[in-house]
Amino acid sequence: MTKQDIVEKINDFLIDEFEVEEDDIASDANLKETLGLDSLDFVDLVVAVESNFGVKLVGEDFVNVLTLQNFYDLIEKKVG
Repeated sequence: MTKQDIVEKINDFLIDEFEVEEDDIASDANLKETLGLDSLDFVDLVVAVESNFGVKLVGEDFVNVLTLQNFYDLIEKKVG
């Protein structure tokens, strides 16, 4: 799976499952402030990642994840 595949898949489920506006999706977008994800959304996000990418995420994985680019990088690292 390429980085572009990961980005497209994440963007698609952010739009479809979390009702994030496509215009708000940018690599430097803050997950909480810009995209409006709260703690319950993060739980749902973990479930979506696990089902879409087949990887397991734990709380510690999100320590340095502030932006969408950080999230893309995390998933790429886990998938790779």
